[in-house]
Amino acid sequence: MKIDKDSYGLIAGMWAVSAGLAAVVLLCISVRWVSVPLTVLLAVFMLFVAWFHRVPKRRPQGSERVVTSVADGKVVIIGKVFEKEYLKKECIQVSVYMDFFDVHANFWPVTGTVSYYKYHPGRYLLAFLPKASELNEHASTAVRTSCGEVFFKQIAGTFARRIVCYAQEGLPTTSGEQCGIIKFGSRLDLFLPLDADIRVRVGEKTKACETVIAILP
Repeated sequence: MKIDKDSYGLIAGMWAVSAGLAAVVLLCISVRWVSVPLTVLLAVFMLFVAWFHRVPKRRPQGSERVVTSVADGKVVIIGKVFEKEYLKKECIQVSVYMDFFDVHANFWPVTGTVSYYKYHPGRYLLAFLPKASELNEHASTAVRTSCGEVFFKQIAGTFARRIVCYAQEGLPTTSGEQCGIIKFGSRLDLFLPLDADIRVRVGEKTKACETVIAILP
């Protein structure tokens, strides 16, 4: 396991603030049964911040045809929708919700080439709400393979304030390699062809790179 490369500055900043607060607590509060627990809580918070931005080692199961989960989390939506941003046709939407304790690093779902990318500023509604897909801050990416295109959105949640995505049009992708990270609670929407063989169900827990979401026709 390693720490996300784009999160070093954020982690250092939060550690500096926490360490400063801990010093103030120890210097200004003489009651040990108050100062010690507060200092321990700050230390735990510092460890959590680093742990939250972890990028675990995985065994990729995807390919050009096998679509794996972009994110760790829980499947909250599977249904037919009209994707109007890029594909402009009916698709099967599979949405994975990530809570505070899930890995928030994201990984390419298929091997192919990035055919579309766009960042959308927006609101910060609760990520599991259906309207969050359009109204919240999100980044949209399509990957073209020999079996068709896979389109996905990284969606910010109420506490998320930064989406990192490595996509740019023409970039080759390898299933299972990191494609970005979403900071704190968030959601990932995946749009697949209607004739894709969906391999997950609502309520199922997913692991990025390893959980097979669908098989393309």
